[in-house]
Amino acid sequence: MAETMQAGTGGRVLSGRRRWLTLTRREALLFYLFVSPWLVGFLVFTAGPILASLFLSFTEYTIVAPPEWIGLENFGEAFSGDDLFWKSLWNTAYYVGVGVPLRVIFAFLLAALLNQDIRGRLFYRVAYYMPSIIPGVASSVLWLILLNPRLGLINLLIGLLGIPSINWLGSPDWSKPAMILMSLWGVGGSMVIYLAGFQSIPDVYYEAADIDGAGMWRKFWNVTIPLMTPTILFNLIMQIINSFQVFASAFIMTGGGPLNSTLFYMLHLYRNAFDFFKMGYACALAWVLFIIILFFTLLTLKWSEAWVFYSGGR
Repeated sequence: MAETMQAGTGGRVLSGRRRWLTLTRREALLFYLFVSPWLVGFLVFTAGPILASLFLSFTEYTIVAPPEWIGLENFGEAFSGDDLFWKSLWNTAYYVGVGVPLRVIFAFLLAALLNQDIRGRLFYRVAYYMPSIIPGVASSVLWLILLNPRLGLINLLIGLLGIPSINWLGSPDWSKPAMILMSLWGVGGSMVIYLAGFQSIPDVYYEAADIDGAGMWRKFWNVTIPLMTPTILFNLIMQIINSFQVFASAFIMTGGGPLNSTLFYMLHLYRNAFDFFKMGYACALAWVLFIIILFFTLLTLKWSEAWVFYSGGR
């Protein structure tokens, strides 16, 4: 009798386990098992530092001493007690406002040209893409040579046109345009994305335009550009985000000079964190930058409703 009861109890337990380990639950367990390395990495190396920086932004933290809670003083110092904050913000706004439209347009036109059936097209695509994968340090050193006021290739070329030599990196008036000129050299990544967008446009639209008697420019203006607007929007947002975080070129080529004309926001943040050991203040600067980037990203997305065309509907 006891054995029968034990057998019955064991059968019910085994049946309960089988009901609990259904196919759906087994798949869920396997999913979390396989995704756990990424989750741990995200929590430890991304979410953790983000939350830590948010906490530190409300503290006075010099790395060598424990953080001391000071509330909103770091943010107050940024907006009212730090003149270089506004200088760095203006320099970055100039770089974004002038450089982003130029890079978006230049990459788009370059992709449009390289999308044509021309001899050596593959070579030109690779050649224009290569600068975008060169490390920032190497690019900066190369452009230091190109922009040299006496021996640089840029001044030699403009000298052939009768233009006087320009002290690109030594003049406050020309230092930021020099940085923007350098950034145009690295639009290969955006160019490749545009190329993918061009090649994803169905031929049926161009065939319909041919039937209507549309010429090359009419097809480009009324077919190509509207169908490329989602790709343009993506590149525009990525350029805005990346441009607000410009750092390596100014750090290596000018150090923020001359006269703080290339003291971009990220360089100012870096100095406060690792030169002056004002880590709490640097964290506050980082969160101000995050809010600025978020604002302009959302503004661009809102503005896109007026000009972005989705062929498949929203």
